[in-house]
Amino acid sequence: MTGSDDPAASYLFRVTVRLDPDSGYRAEPDTFETVLSRAADPPGEAGWLFFRDTLWRGEIGDAAHGRRLAEDALGMPVESVSFSELRTSDAYLDDLKAAIAEDLDAFNADSVSEVLKKYLGSSIHVR
Repeated sequence: MTGSDDPAASYLFRVTVRLDPDSGYRAEPDTFETVLSRAADPPGEAGWLFFRDTLWRGEIGDAAHGRRLAEDALGMPVESVSFSELRTSDAYLDDLKAAIAEDLDAFNADSVSEVLKKYLGSSIHVR
């Protein structure tokens, strides 16, 4: 997962991390939850299809893949990960809709609304 300091849009995930201390040590609690965010790439640029390739109806389509992405980003074992929302500006959402509209066939859909619902469910939060 990649990111910048002040992105126009971000994907937010709830992640449960498992601590696995060395032998002889114990951590309590041994799991904790955190929020991990990934900057959404600008529509039309490399990586902008992250939502299509990762999410399905507001959920991570492949749980093992989602855990691997989070583990790579955090550098520690991840027990679970769930998608929370796409937090976006109006301008980013407009650009996203325009980019989707340019190639609806790539999404096997008849409308932009169908694409957004298919991949993000109701998890779009405009700020």
